[in-house]
Amino acid sequence: MTSPMPTPLTPEQIERLAHRRAAAKLGWYIHAGIYVSVNSALFLSSYFGWRTRPWSLGPSIGWGVGLALHFVSVFVLGKGATLRQQMIDRERERILREQNRL
Repeated sequence: MTSPMPTPLTPEQIERLAHRRAAAKLGWYIHAGIYVSVNSALFLSSYFGWRTRPWSLGPSIGWGVGLALHFVSVFVLGKGATLRQQMIDRERERILREQNRL
């Protein structure tokens, strides 16, 4: 079963898609900046404030996993992400080669 080839995008669709992709990437950069800022403050308060034990590691790891998943969803799996786009392009080329052989 083959899927139909995509139709070319209109300039308006390209503009909307570009804005959506840029917003997703900017959202990740903001998330990463907040992660670094908040976890730096947590580390400093853990180390200098309450010297009982380094408790800031737990929240940093938990939030770090969330940040990593956010990265994957935006840059790896997101529509138009480099890896996904490369896979789509390879599949499209493979399908076209198969059609030309028939």
